[in-house]
Amino acid sequence: MDTGTITIAPLRDTADAQAFHDLNVAWISELFVVEDADRAVLVDAERSIVAAGGTVLIARDGEERIGCVALLRVGEGVAELAKMAVAPEHRGRGIGRRLITAAIDLARESGVRRLVLESNSSLVPAVRMYESVGFRHVSPETHAPTPYARADVFMDLDLV
Repeated sequence: MDTGTITIAPLRDTADAQAFHDLNVAWISELFVVEDADRAVLVDAERSIVAAGGTVLIARDGEERIGCVALLRVGEGVAELAKMAVAPEHRGRGIGRRLITAAIDLARESGVRRLVLESNSSLVPAVRMYESVGFRHVSPETHAPTPYARADVFMDLDLV
C-alpha cells in the first residue's frame, strides 16, 4: 500500500550513502556478482559520483530509504543512468518509475543532452521500464567499453 509519503531527493548524508550501497549490493549479489566497477562507485558515492559532477537520488517512504538511482557524468552533455535499486518489499509501487523520471528531469535541468545505460537482458521488467520512458536499444559499439561482465543491454535516451 502506498502511504503517499514517498519523496525523492539527492543524497544528503552518510546514511543515504550507506543505503545506496546496501540496496545495490543486495540486488546485484542476488542475481550476479558484485564486480570491481560496482565497488568503485558504491563504496564512496560522495567521492565517486557527486564530486565528479553526478548525482545520487534517494527514494524515501517517510524516513525509510527504499530506493536509489545515480546519474554519472561520462562526457560533455552525456550522463549514465546507473545503480537503480528498489527494496524488494517496495517493488510494484511505481518507485522505480518515479526514480527514473526524477533522474531524467534532473539530467535535463543540468544540461545533459543524452542519457546512456547498461543493463542485462535477464532484467526484463527493468528493460521494459527503460523502454517505456523512451530509452532505445543501441549497439554496444556506440558506448564506451563496459567494465561490467553482466552488461548485455545498451540503451540511450536523447533529451534534446
